[in-house]
Amino acid sequence: MAVSKETLDEIALSQDEYQAIVQRLDREPNPVELGMFGALWSEHCGYKHSKQLLALFPSESPELMVAVGEENAGVIDIGDGLAVVFKIESHNHPSAVEPYEGAATGVGGIVRDILAMGARPVALLNSLRFGPLSDTRSRQLFHGVVSGISGYGNCIGVPDVGGEIQFSLSYAGNPLVNALCLGIVPSDGLVRAVARTPGNLLVLVGAETGRDGIHGASGLASRTFEEEREQRPAVQVGNPFLEKVLIEACLEVARKGLIEGMQDLGAAGLTSSVVEAVAKGGTGFELDVASVPRREEGMSAYEVMLSESQERMLLIVSPARLEQVRAVFDRWDTPCNVVGSVTPDGMARIFEGDVQVAAAPVSVLTEPPLYAVDGEKPPFLAELQRYDLDSVPLPAEGPEQVLLRLLGAPNIASRAWVYRQYDHQVQTNTVLGPGQADAAFLRIKGTTGALALSTDGNGRICYLDPAIGGMLAVVEACRNLVCTGARPVALTDCLNFGDPERPVVAYQLKQCVDGIVRACLALGVPVVSGNVSLYNETRGEPIYP
Repeated sequence: MAVSKETLDEIALSQDEYQAIVQRLDREPNPVELGMFGALWSEHCGYKHSKQLLALFPSESPELMVAVGEENAGVIDIGDGLAVVFKIESHNHPSAVEPYEGAATGVGGIVRDILAMGARPVALLNSLRFGPLSDTRSRQLFHGVVSGISGYGNCIGVPDVGGEIQFSLSYAGNPLVNALCLGIVPSDGLVRAVARTPGNLLVLVGAETGRDGIHGASGLASRTFEEEREQRPAVQVGNPFLEKVLIEACLEVARKGLIEGMQDLGAAGLTSSVVEAVAKGGTGFELDVASVPRREEGMSAYEVMLSESQERMLLIVSPARLEQVRAVFDRWDTPCNVVGSVTPDGMARIFEGDVQVAAAPVSVLTEPPLYAVDGEKPPFLAELQRYDLDSVPLPAEGPEQVLLRLLGAPNIASRAWVYRQYDHQVQTNTVLGPGQADAAFLRIKGTTGALALSTDGNGRICYLDPAIGGMLAVVEACRNLVCTGARPVALTDCLNFGDPERPVVAYQLKQCVDGIVRACLALGVPVVSGNVSLYNETRGEPIYP
C-alpha cells in the first residue's frame, strides 16, 4: 500500500518512521493501524524528542508513592492516611484554534487524569502566555481562554485557586495554556491505569463518541501550528455538566472496589487509553468499535479509534462486577457500555462487528523511535548575554510617571479581572486564593494539615539563558511555597518549546532541563509528573520557552 506524503503529514509521521513501522510489522499497516501508530508515535503521546531528557529529572522521595511515568500523575503521601495526586498539562494549539473550547477541554482533560487515579479533584491552577493585548487577535485569545477556564472549572465545582499570566510578542500566534489539577485520595484507595487480568471487560463510560478531536494528538499537538490549515475539527468540545456526574460515578465505583483499573480518554482517545492500560499489564485486548455509542452517524472504525471526544473514561471490570458497575452509572444517569475485553496474547485487535479491521502487537505500538536532543548555543544568545546594561537609556519622565507606567504594564498590572471570573471558594477549602499570597493555600478537611501550590516560570529568562531560566523556575516556585509557611515536597513540570529539530530549540530544551535538574538536586525536591509541549511557533519563530 503506497502512503502519500499528505497522509503522513496529517498524522505527523516521517517517511523513516513509516518504514520503521513496516519493518516491525513485516508488512504495510492498513489505514486503521496507521492512524493508531500516528497517534501513539506522535510527539504528544510518544515523547520522541524529550523522553531521554526527562529521565534526567531526580524523581526519588520517601513520600513518593508511584514511580514517575507509571501512571497519569504523581502521587505524594501527605500523612493522615491521605495522598495528593497532581499534574500539569498543556493545551496550546487547540486554544490557538478555538480559545474557549481549547482551554475548557484542557481543564477537563487534566481533571480526568487526576480522577483516573481514584482521587477527588480539589484544586486547579493555570499558567498562561499571550501576545500583546494591543493586538486584536491576542485580546481575542486572552478573553476566550480565560472564559473557557472559568466556564469549565466553575461548572464542575473544582476551585481555580492560582496561576500566572505573562504577555510577549513571541506568543502572539501561539498562546500557552497550561492547566494543573490536584486531587486527594486515601493512601490505600489509589486506582491504577492497568489491565492485568485476561477476561476482564473494557467498559466505556461517559459521553458518546463524535468526530471532534480526531488528529488532536498527532496532527495538532505534534507539529508546528499552521494558521492556513483548517484545524477546528481537531479541537475537542467539552460538556462540564457531564464531567461533574462522571467524576462522582467514577469515584463511587473506585471507592467500592468494583474496578481493576481506570484510564482517561484524552489524547488519541480509545487508542491510547486501551493500549496504554494493557501495555502496563503485559496483556492484549479485543475491541469492537460497533459497541461504542456514537453521537454522529456514519463514523468509520478509524474515526472511532482516534476520536478525542471529551468526558469519557475507560474502566477495567471483572465480568462478576459488571452489573454492580452498571447500577452505579445508571443511578448517575451516565452511559456505560462494554466495548471489548482483555486478552493474554499481547495483541491489539480491533473489530467492526465480525470483521477485524486492525491487529498489531501492543509492544510495537508503544515503542516509538527516540531522538537525541542536544543543539549548540546559537551566536545571537552569546551576544544577548553580553548586553551592556549601561547602554539602556533612562526614561525622560519623573519617578511618579515611571511608576504609574510600570503598574499599568500588562506583565505587572493586577490580574483581578481574570481571577474574579474563577470560583476559588467552591468546596470550602481555600484559605488563601488568587491575589492573596505568593501561593494558593488549602486546608485538608478532617486533618490539621494544609497544602500550598504555585505555578511559576519566566520565558524571557529561559530565552536569554535557558539553564538559568530552568533553575529560576524551580526556585521561584519553591520560594513562593515557603512564603506561605509550606515545605516544598514535589514538582510537576510543563515544558513548552518550539520545533525540537531546530538547533536553537534543541539547545534551549537541553539547557532548561539541565537547569531544572540542578535546582531540584540542590533543593531536594523531585519531579513527579509532567508534560512536554513542542512545536510551539508560528511564522517560523519559536516561542520564548
